Amino acid sequence: MPENHHVHRHLRTPAPGRALRIGIWAAQVLLAFVFISAGLVKLTTPIPQLAAMMPWAGQYSETFVRSIALVDLAGGIGILLPALTRILPRLTVLAALGCAVLQVIALVFHLSRGEADVAPLNVVLLALSLFVLWGRNGKAPIAPRQF
Repeated sequence: MPENHHVHRHLRTPAPGRALRIGIWAAQVLLAFVFISAGLVKLTTPIPQLAAMMPWAGQYSETFVRSIALVDLAGGIGILLPALTRILPRLTVLAALGCAVLQVIALVFHLSRGEADVAPLNVVLLALSLFVLWGRNGKAPIAPRQF
């Protein structure tokens, strides 16, 4: 019996360190800010002005541009709000996955258009999204609120 207890103790993951938890929260806040800001800009800026900032915005339908804005907003809200409220915190994990996928698509999209200047931002956002995904999925998950 004691041997079984010994094995069980090794299977338990140690509590995440304070620095890791702070780092994950910082990444979530930063991602939320970037995605929500980007979403609001793409949603509210007239297309001609937006195209001056982002050439692609003038080369695709307004529906496409505004749809990307909604995806950005959903990702930004989802990466922070469920974890913050502890209401359906698994949604933060899914949002982090969605943000990571979005950045891979954005990276390919921008590189295919010769817009390599924005690639570093996509890579940083991808890395932060993967960090939150890794952290909230396993290392430092958020427990759901008990009602």
